[in-house]
Amino acid sequence: MAAPPEVSAPASIDELVQPYSGAPTRKPLSSVDDNDAETLTNVKAGPQPKSRAFWMSFAAIMVATFLSALDLTAVGTALPTIADALNDTKGDYIWVGSAYSLSSTAFIPLSGSLADAFGRRPIMLLCIAFFAVGSALAGSAQNMNMMIAARTIQGIGGGGIINLSEILTADLVPLAERGLYQGMLGLVWSFASSIGPPIGGALANRGHKAWRGLFFLNLPLTGIAFLLVSMYLSVRHPEGTVRSKLARVDWIGNLIAIVGSGLAIIGMTWGGIRYPWASAQVLAPLIIGFCLLFLFAVYEAKVPSQPTIPLDVIANRTSLSGLLTTAAHGIVSISVIYYLPVFFQACFGASPIRSAVDFLPGALLTAPFAFVAGMIITLSKKYRLVNWVGWMVIMIGMGLLSTLREDASVGKWVGYQVIVAIGTGLIFSAPVFPLLAPLPNNRAASALALFSFTRSLFQTWGITISSTVLQNMLEKKLPAEFVAQFPAGFEIAYAAIPAIKLLEEPLRKQVQAAFADSMAVIWQVMIGIAGLGLLFSLLMAEVPMDTTVDESYALKEREHVADVEKR
Repeated sequence: MAAPPEVSAPASIDELVQPYSGAPTRKPLSSVDDNDAETLTNVKAGPQPKSRAFWMSFAAIMVATFLSALDLTAVGTALPTIADALNDTKGDYIWVGSAYSLSSTAFIPLSGSLADAFGRRPIMLLCIAFFAVGSALAGSAQNMNMMIAARTIQGIGGGGIINLSEILTADLVPLAERGLYQGMLGLVWSFASSIGPPIGGALANRGHKAWRGLFFLNLPLTGIAFLLVSMYLSVRHPEGTVRSKLARVDWIGNLIAIVGSGLAIIGMTWGGIRYPWASAQVLAPLIIGFCLLFLFAVYEAKVPSQPTIPLDVIANRTSLSGLLTTAAHGIVSISVIYYLPVFFQACFGASPIRSAVDFLPGALLTAPFAFVAGMIITLSKKYRLVNWVGWMVIMIGMGLLSTLREDASVGKWVGYQVIVAIGTGLIFSAPVFPLLAPLPNNRAASALALFSFTRSLFQTWGITISSTVLQNMLEKKLPAEFVAQFPAGFEIAYAAIPAIKLLEEPLRKQVQAAFADSMAVIWQVMIGIAGLGLLFSLLMAEVPMDTTVDESYALKEREHVADVEKR
């Protein structure tokens, strides 16, 4: 394959959306035989009612998405119980979540490359199998090392499931119609996210062995997902031998991406928690990791004949704008998910389960508004306004959150998080449309792999930025007699929360006020990042969205239609 052509600035929108030189061309429909009249009618008529094969295939995608989201949100609530049961005395509990995040992020580009080479179904089945094996091992873990290894295996599967779900949706539904289906996946994710923390908390409260059921619960779900994908996900796959397919994968580029992103995430995970930010243990993996990610970008642009991330994916400002807004959204959204429950626990004295319940107004509204955004984009065929409005609402919501204090009324903390949820929901999938609109549909898999990788990597950034801000502000604002209880360099927030309820007045009130003031700074920082997201969204042009899918990976029932279009 030749290197992607250089993309110059378009003279007009029409020029911008012209197919790249490598995109397939079609003959006029008038040249097709009369024998294909019925097929022609369907092709010309635009969107058609979806077949049973489509809905069963989409059901398989939704079950796989539910599986990944449920595990991702349930484990955090049960983490203290898991750490205690496995005799964690070194603080390794943090890696139960971080190992999953690291492996799921690092292997996203590879899962996209393998899906292009071998087809979607076998790679989705492989990812589900990894997730099942990791779940079984986690449920059987006898110590923290075994748990961390199991979560690493689980993360490889979970990241692949999320990535393949995006790619398969692009294979099945044209971009112009995709808002409805992206919204449906968002609703599934929201439902799983809302029931995950209570399930994790309920199992954790039943004793030191019941938490294993949290992982064993995944096994029947993975069985259902595997069965649905095996039986109903009937999509095309590339022809050729295993050797020829392996040769299509950019192994060197993927290796650089895996090592680079892994080291960067390790550095961000350790920073301020296990080691000080200025220590060699944090700076070395951070610097080496970011250098490798830069090398990955250079390598992809110049070396491989079939790169993991083709240059034309980011060679226009509209697609680049979609990626930049995805990065900003990843930082902002994960900061709310992680640190609003911290506010409830520290300032209101809520238990972990109660904080999860208090967060439900935001958790339950994010996906419905992602659905609303998708429907607006599908019906209007425009995506810029939704992106702009979403970022404005996020900025307003973050500004309101920054005014919350330890004695805030229920109406305030519920209402403010609802506003933030509306904004983050609108932006949840909206950047996908400007990312893909300027590209030929045969670039969807590469673009979506980069989209998922960007979101996952910058979610790690969001956790790191927020934890650093909180740590620094607490060191300044907490009473000195309280800070003296904790070792230097230790993350105060999570260690301090259980101790707050044991404090006498007025010290307890002072500590809660310090937490509220420190959390306000996190939301103020997020206002700035949301402002960057709004500026990035101003770069996107309103490009007409494609009404076709990549026939190389479409449902097999489409073969006759594809043949007609090619003639």
